[in-house]
Amino acid sequence: METFFLVLAAVFPVVNPPGSALVFLSLTQQASIEIRRALARRVAINSFFVMTGSLLVGTFVLNLYGISVPVLRVAGGIVVAVSGWKLLNEGSRKGQDERESLHETEYSNMAFYPLTLPLTTGPGTIAVMISLGLFRNARATAVEEIEFVVAILLATLVTAITIYVCFNYAHRVERLVGHSGTNIAVRLSAFVLFCLGVQIIWTGASELLSTLPQATSSPPLPLTIDWFSRR
Repeated sequence: METFFLVLAAVFPVVNPPGSALVFLSLTQQASIEIRRALARRVAINSFFVMTGSLLVGTFVLNLYGISVPVLRVAGGIVVAVSGWKLLNEGSRKGQDERESLHETEYSNMAFYPLTLPLTTGPGTIAVMISLGLFRNARATAVEEIEFVVAILLATLVTAITIYVCFNYAHRVERLVGHSGTNIAVRLSAFVLFCLGVQIIWTGASELLSTLPQATSSPPLPLTIDWFSRR
């Protein structure tokens, strides 16, 4: 139980289902309630498998392709920032005619990208799960290793259920605040999404820059300054 709550406390804030639900509402504002419910179920299932896959084979995949976690953060941050910027410019200006012209298949194609990856379980979530997987490999006994994996899977399942609940009832926000309030919420969530992408990029870039070799001595002075200093 202690491991379960520790893992849940580490994963839940990164996934942030209540905050992601507002972004989900922004990207599916033209969809019906039935389509949103189906999307919420698919996103929750996809998120569970993404988190589980990152835990079990994430380290192997990154090592296979030679990808580091900072590079994963930068790439995912770029995708998130672009999605936020696009949503910020579009807003909720689509009308009722466009709402009727959209089909369920168009939204079903969004279930994995971008709704699951990178908006719900993005590079931050993957990095956390990979870190937990590395810790799992360092466990001493097989019993402790199995218990640790089960605790993480239970925490992942609880997170996926929370994603479904938050996404499934996201439309009630639209009913509560109305069209104008939804438009404002869309703009604010788009800006937050863009800032989140920039933050992920900055975190990954900072980790990459920290790996660069540092100069052990001060750079040489220019010729003129060095000449005058010796006079």
